Amino acid sequence: MSAEQSLLLPFDQFAFAELKSEGKEQRLRLAFATHEVVLNGHSLRRIETAMQRMELASLSALAGNQRSLVPDGQPAVIEIVVTEVAAADKHSQGDKE
Repeated sequence: MSAEQSLLLPFDQFAFAELKSEGKEQRLRLAFATHEVVLNGHSLRRIETAMQRMELASLSALAGNQRSLVPDGQPAVIEIVVTEVAAADKHSQGDKE
């Protein structure tokens, strides 16, 4: 999220993860009962593994000037997008009507 905002989602509501690679960029989708979290970045498989093992403590996106400091092979989160599942369901239902 940001230094001004955080969101805590309980591990027992974690449903699944989906990792997609698009060239050097990766997209990791973390689905919870109430929210969907999408991470864009590099080397995100390590974050996926930490979620699977329930070992992930926190996530934050790197500022543009910090990205060059991350060694190759280490996870680098460029963007985090959080969507409330109920809100997404309402939008898709409205499209069907």
